[in-house]
Amino acid sequence: MGASSPRSVSAVIAVGLASGLALAGCSSSSSKPSASGTSGSSAPASAASSSGAPSASGSSADVALPDLSGKSIQVLAEWSGEEQKSFQKVIDAFTAKTHASVSYQGAGDQTVTVLKSKLAGGAAPDVALVAQPGAIAQLAQAGQIKPLSDSVLSTIDANYAPGWKTLGTVNGKVYSIMFKAANKSTFWYNTAQFQQAGVTAPKTWDDFIKAAGTLSDAGITPVSVGGADGWTLTDWFENVYLSQAGPDMYDKLAHHKIPWTDPSVVQALTTLKQLFGNDKLMVGGKSGALQVDFNTSITQTFTSPPKAAMAYEGDFAGSVITSTTKAKLGTDANFFPFPAAGSLTDFVVGGGDAALATNDNPATMAFVQFLASPAAAQAWASQGGFLSPDKNVPLTAYPDDTTKAEAQMLVSAGDNFRFDMSDQAPAGFGGTKGSGEWKDLQDFLSSGDPNAAAAALEKDAAKETWQ
Repeated sequence: MGASSPRSVSAVIAVGLASGLALAGCSSSSSKPSASGTSGSSAPASAASSSGAPSASGSSADVALPDLSGKSIQVLAEWSGEEQKSFQKVIDAFTAKTHASVSYQGAGDQTVTVLKSKLAGGAAPDVALVAQPGAIAQLAQAGQIKPLSDSVLSTIDANYAPGWKTLGTVNGKVYSIMFKAANKSTFWYNTAQFQQAGVTAPKTWDDFIKAAGTLSDAGITPVSVGGADGWTLTDWFENVYLSQAGPDMYDKLAHHKIPWTDPSVVQALTTLKQLFGNDKLMVGGKSGALQVDFNTSITQTFTSPPKAAMAYEGDFAGSVITSTTKAKLGTDANFFPFPAAGSLTDFVVGGGDAALATNDNPATMAFVQFLASPAAAQAWASQGGFLSPDKNVPLTAYPDDTTKAEAQMLVSAGDNFRFDMSDQAPAGFGGTKGSGEWKDLQDFLSSGDPNAAAAALEKDAAKETWQ
C-alpha cells in the first residue's frame, strides 16, 4: 500500500466493528473458518516446516523484566476503538509483570505529526509505535530517538529473523522493532468459482495466468482489480518485483538507488501487463478496473452472484469479506500466497507498526523489550486482528485457521519479508492520490506500455528527496 493506504480501508473496518468483529486497521478477520480449510490455507501452512517458522504449539519464551513499581510510561500509537482495547491487553500484561503505570494516547493517522510536535515541545511520549520506516529514520538521524538497549537487542535476536532487526537499523544502530505486522502477499479467491472451473490455487505467475484463462474460458471473469485506488497497484507491482528482482534490488529501488527505468522495473511491468493488458481477465476490462475501488474489488468477488473469481490484497481483505458479504472464510473464501513471478517463492511484502524509544530510561527500554517478546504478541493475538513477526509466537495464539495461515506465511518468509516499497518512499511519490507512483501505475493500467510507465515513474521519483 501507499503511505496513507492503511487508512484507506478504515471505513470498511468500521463496518466490521459495527458488526461485532474484533478487527481494525490492516488486519485479518477473526471469523472462524472450518478446520479443514482449502488449498489456500494449506499452502502457507505447509511452510511451517521451514527454518524459523512457528510450530503449532510454538514457544512461550518469556522475558525477564525489572520491578518498575512507582515508574510511569507514556505510549503513543495510532490505535483507537477495538484496536486500542486489544493493545490495552498488552499494556495490562506488562503492568502485571513490572508494576509500572502505563498511559496510552491514540493519534490515528497523525501519529508521526503528533510525535514530532511533542518532541519539539519537550513532552515526548516514552515509546511510540510508528508505521513509516522513513519517518523513524529521520527521527534517528536527527537524534530525537534513542538506540535500543542491549537487553532489547538480545530479546529481538531471540525472537525475530535478522531482517526485522535490519529494518529498524539506521547508521548501524537499531532504533525500532516491528510489533504488529500486515501480510500483503495474500491473494483471495472464491472457492466455488474455482471448483466450477476446475482450477486450483496457483503457485507461480505462469500458473496464475493459465488459471485466469481457464476461468475465462468457463465464462467466469477471473480477477477483480481495484485500480481506482492507486495504492493497490503499487502492491501488485511490489509483489511481482520482489519475486523477480529479489530482496537486494527491491531495497535499492525502495530508496531510489537505481532508477525506475532499470530493466528490472520494465520486466516487472511487462509481467503485470499479462493481466492488466488483457480485458478478458478483469472485471470491466482496463477501464472498468480503473473505476473500482479497493473495497468494491473485494466485495464483488464474494457477493452472490460473484463478479470475479479472485481479488488481490493483503490480509486485511479478510475483514472486508466478512463485513460486507455472507462468505465464510476458509470455506467460501480463502487465500493463496501471491503467485511467484520469479525465482523467489517464499516472500512477503507487508507493513506494520514499529516500536521506538525517545529516551533510554530503564522503564522505557523495558516496555520496548516486552513488545519484542512472545508474551506481548500473544496478549493481542488472542483478541484477533493481529499478526506478529515474532517467530516464537505459537500458532495456537491466533483465533482461527485463516489468521494462523497468514501469520505462518509472514514468519516463514524470514529475511525475504520486505516492507511496502511505496510506504518507504517520499509521500509525494509513493503516497499521494492522483500523482506520483499511484497515478503512473493507473496510467500504465490504462495504456499497457511498460517503457512509458517506467519513464513516468522515474520522472516523478526524481522530483523527490529520498532517504
